[in-house]
Amino acid sequence: MASLTITLIGGPTALIELGGLRFLTDPTFEPPGEYASGAITLTKLAGPALAAADLGTIDAVLLSHDQHADNLDPAGRALLGKAGRVFTTRAGAERLGGGADGLAPWESRALAAAGGRILTVTATPARHGPAGIEPIAGEVVGFVLSLEGARPVYLTGDTVWYDGVAEVARRFAAGVVMPFAGAAQTRGPFRLTMDTNDAIETAHHFPGATIVPLHHDGWAHFSQNSADFEKAFQTLGLGGRLRLPQPGATVEIEL
Repeated sequence: MASLTITLIGGPTALIELGGLRFLTDPTFEPPGEYASGAITLTKLAGPALAAADLGTIDAVLLSHDQHADNLDPAGRALLGKAGRVFTTRAGAERLGGGADGLAPWESRALAAAGGRILTVTATPARHGPAGIEPIAGEVVGFVLSLEGARPVYLTGDTVWYDGVAEVARRFAAGVVMPFAGAAQTRGPFRLTMDTNDAIETAHHFPGATIVPLHHDGWAHFSQNSADFEKAFQTLGLGGRLRLPQPGATVEIEL
């Protein structure tokens, strides 16, 4: 058994503490405003609940991708050099430099955790929209954190439900799943991240796992929010498995 704590900072950004190690997901710390993201501009509606300077030591950043401002903004980019490790896509590591560690899906890295245990970080496949979106959206990865003696934790990164996520479920009996949700829409009448249906499908493929959605608030391009997820999960009798922390709040889950 192990205790997992998740502190929601806002959007895709959360502080995860497991096995004595502190992980930060997709760092975004800029205030509300408009931010260029490739060929489009994204509008941020809410600032972070915690300042980057107040986080303390970060052992590793889990960066699903670097090419979109709602997953890595200028303030988040400045933080990368202060973290012990940065795990991201291979293409992202080349762009970032500075010792960032690029992982292809299913590649792993082992970290020394408290009590002499090993925590393994495994990159997982992700598809940032419908089939064929890859040349536009670019590479994205998710991550599984596997601590010896505890159920794994799965962070999907920006993805929809597809066979890559199903394969993660076949390989890892995760105790906590953190889907990047919100049904993001920017370029057309299609979703770039999970909606309520995708999140429910994910929950069914990880039976018994606690579901902690991220990245469904704070940006104008989300078409669903926490209320939508709560209603959908309650309607289908899955409400007891859903945790929806408010920005700045911490939840603790036993693995």
